[in-house]
Amino acid sequence: MSETPALPSVSREWRLLSRPVGWPKAEDFELAEAEIRQPGTGEVLVRNAYLSVDPYMRGRMSAAKSYTAPFELGKAMQGGAVGEVVASNAEGIAVGDHLLHFGGWREYATFDAAQAVKVDPEAAPLSTYLGVLGMTGLTAYAGLLRTAALKEGDVVFVSGAAGAVGSQVGQIAKLKGASRVIGSAGSDEKVKLLVEEYGFDAAFNYKNGSVSEQLREAAPDGIDVYFDNVGGDHLEAAIGSLNEGGRIVICGMISVYNNTEPAPGPRNLARLIQTRGRIEGFLVGDHYDLQSQFVQEVGPWVASGALKYRETIVEGIENNLEAFLGVLRGDNTGKMIVKL
Repeated sequence: MSETPALPSVSREWRLLSRPVGWPKAEDFELAEAEIRQPGTGEVLVRNAYLSVDPYMRGRMSAAKSYTAPFELGKAMQGGAVGEVVASNAEGIAVGDHLLHFGGWREYATFDAAQAVKVDPEAAPLSTYLGVLGMTGLTAYAGLLRTAALKEGDVVFVSGAAGAVGSQVGQIAKLKGASRVIGSAGSDEKVKLLVEEYGFDAAFNYKNGSVSEQLREAAPDGIDVYFDNVGGDHLEAAIGSLNEGGRIVICGMISVYNNTEPAPGPRNLARLIQTRGRIEGFLVGDHYDLQSQFVQEVGPWVASGALKYRETIVEGIENNLEAFLGVLRGDNTGKMIVKL
């Protein structure tokens, strides 16, 4: 086993103490110390450099049955992370290699090397493997191109468009021949970013008035694809503007994640009969077969600057929880990442 000397004996990690009701509170969590475990056969020990915080993690804090197991109370939470191998007992992985894995919300992680993917810090900054070239990027790529079946000439509407996924959806749509791309965001600054930096044809601040009215103004001839990160009034507005044969892809519904009562459904679902439209949910985990194609196509776009990205970096594991809450509030522009 190869090993780097003088490693600390303990690592800080975030644990869920109680399941939040409504908006998560600080007392639902604990930043604790845990002994660092040396790797057994086939395992590696990684010092994390960057941690991911994502909206879907709110669902894992609940005990409700979902597509992934809930976080266990009193144990370290999980999330995407990228870091450097500091001890290895796994064939083909050496100290100094960098791995993308799901042992986040902690400073050091010991895990089965088969559950990680090697990444190259020379090819792209390490943080990008959590965002534009990571799970969020693949989410945008698979949801738009496979689930929504984007066609050249489509008019595309994206909610949460200044977020990590939404910003890539809009840019990929343009690169793939969409005739018009519209985004919604929660501030005038983000609206400006969508149009001036990400190349959206139009964008609006959903806080400035009726989403339905602002969407109709931005897309007077209707929309063919809606990529939903928000739900609520955005979904209803998209149904109202949907063209014949339109496709709505449900990626997330951040507007309802902290609700304590069921949110009212769209009141205009009958319009799907008229438009022969469809609504389909998807999970990125069902589309990992696209990973190599995604990196092969999107990597050069990122390298050339054809696809732009933003990151909101929060420093220090002690701020991991606040960074996560910031994602739920919409504080981030692009991918929210914690740097250790």
